[in-house]
Amino acid sequence: METAKYGIFHLVVRSGVQYFSVSKGWAALEQGVAILFALTWTAAIIATQHLFDAATAAVSGGLEFWDIARPVIVLGAIVVAQQLLSSANYYLFTFVSYGNSGKFMAEFQRKLGRLPAANFEDPDFLDEVEMAQECLEYEALGSFTATCIQLVTYYLVFFVSVGIFLFRLSPLLPLVIIAAFVPALFALFAEARIFLELEEENAPLRRRFKSYQDAIAAREFFKETRLLGGFQYFHRLFSQTLALITQNTWRTERKAFLFQLALNLISFIGLGVSIWLLFNATMQGNISVGAFAAVFAGLTQIFRLMSEVILGRLSEASEVVGQIENYYRLMDLPEVGGNQAKRTDHASQTNQAPDFSQGVVAENVSFAYPGRDKAAVNNVSLTIKDGETIAIVGENGAGKSTLVRLLIGLYPPDSGTVAIGGLDTKETHPDVLYQNTSGVFQRYQRYKMTLAENVGISNTAQPANAAKVNVALKEAKFNEPKADLDTMLSPEFNGIDLSGGQWQRLAIARGLYRTNQFIVLDEPTAAIDPIEESRIFRQFEQLAEGKSAIVVTHRLGSAKLADRIVVMDNGEIVDIGTHDELLNRKGKYQEMWHAQSRWYENRT
Repeated sequence: METAKYGIFHLVVRSGVQYFSVSKGWAALEQGVAILFALTWTAAIIATQHLFDAATAAVSGGLEFWDIARPVIVLGAIVVAQQLLSSANYYLFTFVSYGNSGKFMAEFQRKLGRLPAANFEDPDFLDEVEMAQECLEYEALGSFTATCIQLVTYYLVFFVSVGIFLFRLSPLLPLVIIAAFVPALFALFAEARIFLELEEENAPLRRRFKSYQDAIAAREFFKETRLLGGFQYFHRLFSQTLALITQNTWRTERKAFLFQLALNLISFIGLGVSIWLLFNATMQGNISVGAFAAVFAGLTQIFRLMSEVILGRLSEASEVVGQIENYYRLMDLPEVGGNQAKRTDHASQTNQAPDFSQGVVAENVSFAYPGRDKAAVNNVSLTIKDGETIAIVGENGAGKSTLVRLLIGLYPPDSGTVAIGGLDTKETHPDVLYQNTSGVFQRYQRYKMTLAENVGISNTAQPANAAKVNVALKEAKFNEPKADLDTMLSPEFNGIDLSGGQWQRLAIARGLYRTNQFIVLDEPTAAIDPIEESRIFRQFEQLAEGKSAIVVTHRLGSAKLADRIVVMDNGEIVDIGTHDELLNRKGKYQEMWHAQSRWYENRT
């Protein structure tokens, strides 16, 4: 997936703007406190100098009590202010950071909801989503942003104010301190690169690691894993992947440690040279004893903060800069667009809707999934008339489900056009296209919510209507004595579970609950027996009466219910007709029909 490249300056400025924009003034207050806190350190060094100078003069005599007491009181007041500002700064930093991390995650989830659905078929895109989620879940973005902002407020103010004071004492002193840390700045660029490479290497491994972890312990997997003896197999894959992640991380951390060791040595030498310069200036009478004592006491704090900035804060930032860059690349990906693209809370608030009297028309449509050369659908043309039911049949991999996704506007075609109710799917926003469209898919969801919420989630424009939910459940033949509308459908949350058949009926009720003029049934019965499937399709035939409808199925007996049957093979439509028409001429449908008939005859 082609994505933009960003420089470090862009990332710093952008993350800072985002940090302030979502904090609603709290970040500005935090940084104001940080600036005052930084100034107290310089004020403390100056006050310490005055105290030692006063103490030295007192030894010679001639000073009054208040001449000594005044610098003591001033220094004490500064120390008290430091403690108060330190506590306030820590509280505000924690408050803003935790608050912003949640807001960053919310913004990211909204962004994912606005990206083209086809992106989620691209493994490279999924790796980048994994890296971005890792960045947000471990608060790398918030930490990086806070570090960058504090460099400009707290640390910069401290070093500039202290640097001016030191320069007045000895021009060489601040230069030596800076020189002691210059190599560290260059090393950070190399460190950032090796951690970026680590993130790119570990992202796909983490996705595999989580999938193996689910296979071992997730509720929907563990019974089959244990029963079929797959635990040891998945545990071995889990352990191997974890070892690879650990090995890659350890290799990178070892390189970073060697950098840190060399830089700490250079910083130690710089501290020694600074003390020697300070001692020499005092012996030559260039600075007072009080200045020597104050600066000597402050040098430890100065070097501690310099190490904290370069070897701590900047080093940590360099480790996550690759994650930050990846996060903003994802945030800048083009979103689904088109007419009526002004976003609203509910799709029903948009001004335009498909006119299904014009049907659904696909002309010369082709589509290939991201990262794949072969087209899943190739040069397909099809018209679904108003009130017509179309069945799409074919073997696995024939392109049936992909064609359905194109016909409902979930994917825009790579070439050709699809018009839903007169609206071109390339030029119309999905919020508009999906109005009055409903569907039940093979991989329907089992939401860990109440029964009413499981049904009502298909139309969130309004609160769930209990009467309407009950009608949908009744039409879907859902019957579970233990469940009322408020029953939680998850044992994990002190609720109940449903049988596979009941979940299937619930998924159908969910599709029926949504107001629709165009309805899709995409192999939701693939896992049930033919008798139950036949019952569901007869029910679907009644529910689809007067509506445009698509049925996708492997079992041709159910396809007979459709007005027309579309036969697909290798991404193309190879035949169209009624059941009798297709059965009476040689072709793919006749071949599939006889194959399935023999299978049922052999079973009986």
